[in-house]
Amino acid sequence: MNESLIQVSDEAAMLTLGRRLGAAAKTTPLTVWLEGGLGAGKTTLTRGWLAGMGHAGRVKSPTYTLLEPYTLPGGAELAHLDLYRLADPEELEFLGLRELAGSGRWILIEWPEKGAGHLPAPDAVVHITFAAGGGREVKITRNTDAAVRAFALI
Repeated sequence: MNESLIQVSDEAAMLTLGRRLGAAAKTTPLTVWLEGGLGAGKTTLTRGWLAGMGHAGRVKSPTYTLLEPYTLPGGAELAHLDLYRLADPEELEFLGLRELAGSGRWILIEWPEKGAGHLPAPDAVVHITFAAGGGREVKITRNTDAAVRAFALI
């Protein structure tokens, strides 16, 4: 396991970190779990991530739809899931998660604990916590060689 701890001062810094992560992972499809409490910055990080991969459109939280798909420049695909409102992990079957996993697309999953036992294993886990005195602490855990290579400079 390979970890980094990054201090993030505000929303702009979270967007910048997301852009760095997205740019770094641009050639390596990964499954990433985004952990943290309400308002920690998971969706903000995802907005930056998509921008770092070249997405110029709007990025909305999939809190109610559970899944927002994005087609990136060049035709690559990213699936952004927010499982906060998931009542039962078995509902993930209706989203087609099995087809998404291993399909050569990026998968970013907010609230992965809600889908316990039904999610693909994460290549990386991004855990965001509120820092004492403001800002956030972002711990990035790389679980696979692909994630270690992708985020080597972060």
